Parts: sequence; C-alpha cells; structure tokens
Amino acid sequence: MTCPLCRQRKARRSCPALNQSICAVCCGSKRLVEINCTSDCEYLSSSRTHPAAVVRRQQERDIAILLPTIRHLTERQYQLFFLFHSAIARHTPDGLARLLDIDVADAAGAIAATLETAGRGVIYEHAAQSLPGQKLARELKAMLEEIRKQGARVFDHEAAVTLRAVETGAREAAKLDAGDTAYLTMMRRLLEVQAEAAQPPETPQSSLILP
Repeated sequence: MTCPLCRQRKARRSCPALNQSICAVCCGSKRLVEINCTSDCEYLSSSRTHPAAVVRRQQERDIAILLPTIRHLTERQYQLFFLFHSAIARHTPDGLARLLDIDVADAAGAIAATLETAGRGVIYEHAAQSLPGQKLARELKAMLEEIRKQGARVFDHEAAVTLRAVETGAREAAKLDAGDTAYLTMMRRLLEVQAEAAQPPETPQSSLILP
C-alpha cells in the first residue's frame, strides 16, 4: 500500500490521527506540523522520549543562543519570561501583517521603558514603532494586568528586567542572519519542549499564578 500523503513510499505505520497507514518519512516530517497527532500515538510518544539527534542538536543550539539573555533572571522572572512568550506565540497581527522579531523587540522594549520611567516617578507611555508591535504591546500589558488580578505580586522592576531580556533576545537573533522571524521560531520550539516536559520544575512559594 502506498502512503496517501507522499504517494511514493510504502505505508508501514498506522496513524491514529488519519485513521490510515502512512510511510515513516511522512510520519516523522509531518508530525504535529501537518498531522494533528493524537496523544496515544506510539510514534509521537517515542519521538518525545527519544528525540532524533537532529532535534537534540537544534535544542542545544536554541538553548546556547537564549542562555546569555536569561542567565541573570531570577526564578520568578524566568517564569514571567515564558509567560510573556506564551502570549507572543498566541498573538495574531491584524490583517495581512506579519509579526517579526523586530516587532517583538520594540513591543517588549516599549513596555519595559514605560515601567522603568514609572519607577522614577514619571508617568509616560512609551510606544512601539510598528503597528504590529503596538498591538503586541497592548496584549502583553493586558496579560501582565491579568496576572496581577489573579493575586500574583509582580513588581514593575522585575517585569521590566524580564521584558528587557525578551527585547535583547529578539534583537540578538536578528544578528544571526537567520531570517526576520528567527527568534520567534526558536521560542516556539522551546515552548513546545517546555509543554512536553513530563514534570514541571519545582517552584518556590512566591511563584507566579499562571493564567
């Protein structure tokens, strides 16, 4: 039987999501990308437990790139860092606009500057330069307000430090000449790895209340 996806190779793997058999190449390359895999798929479970060498190398490169921008963060700021990125990953620009790394950097930098200015006793709203950046900034501020409404004490200073880390990461990624969404792509991969972790890391009693 020929694989119904590529129509070239033999279908040897039973795919519960498609309810039919597909080839090993399509299973590996289209998993969670074009195929909405089910949690009971043995091949999905195996790939998470024993990721391919190329996946491990990519994860190691991502961590090496990200580490310099977050090594100074506290545990609470580290949690907040990934909360901000979960909001960024869910963000949808208006119309046909694309969210770029520079928009992420501008949005994070604008909110951080506003918080830093407020810390000096001056109320001034800094704005991102691009329209996608401005919309993203509004969503990030709304998420921060929601976290606080849930009872988490997130001080302006620690939020500003965390947002500066987001800004730095996005700007540094632009220097790698890997495309204008290199940072966004890397963070989506890291968010997937974090979500797939079997056990969440232990957090202190002062940890954030997650929305």
